[in-house]
Amino acid sequence: MRVLVVEDEQLLADAVATGLRREAMAVDVVYDGQAALERIGVNDYDVVVLDRDLPLVHGDEVCRELVRLGLPTRVLMLTASGDISDRVEGLELGADDYLPKPFAFAELVARVRALGRRSTAPLPPVLERAGIRLDPSRREVRRDGRVVQLAPKEFAVLEVLMRGEGAVVSAEQLLEKAWDEHTDPFTNVVRVTVMTLRRKLGEPAVIMTVPGSGYRI
Repeated sequence: MRVLVVEDEQLLADAVATGLRREAMAVDVVYDGQAALERIGVNDYDVVVLDRDLPLVHGDEVCRELVRLGLPTRVLMLTASGDISDRVEGLELGADDYLPKPFAFAELVARVRALGRRSTAPLPPVLERAGIRLDPSRREVRRDGRVVQLAPKEFAVLEVLMRGEGAVVSAEQLLEKAWDEHTDPFTNVVRVTVMTLRRKLGEPAVIMTVPGSGYRI
């Protein structure tokens, strides 16, 4: 899942991003509304965690622009105010969910995951295919009942492939969904991660390479 965190309190923004990365999400971070609009223009995000009171361009304007563009991106709006009127106003702007500060990080993760499922075609919370059972909320993977211990990026790649439901997923799509914007697009990190993932999942191999196209389960 690819997430953009937009928050002008840099310590909070960086802490949220670090936590979401530990949950196997690809996270970009910006600290003002103008930078958010620039990132939205070039990257596809599943979820934007959006502070409302931003410098340069207000969070409300960022939200309106996302709605205007008609993107499938979901918006989780953050605000220091917990007033019901503010929550209603944020939702009427087009936000999909609303979380007042201070918040519990576990709740933030749960809301981001729920919104991420809504940004694509509906799929069950627990993904199962070819003997693999992947539970994003528990960060748990099983192969034929056996627990498989995966690093965050391996988990993220497997989740993207599982959500493809047998369709071919290109290396570029894996980079887009499992790594952040600082990753070199010419790196072999996808190939190496898939190779390690295959080894950990064991035999018979379930991740197939489609020459010139990508990978599929």
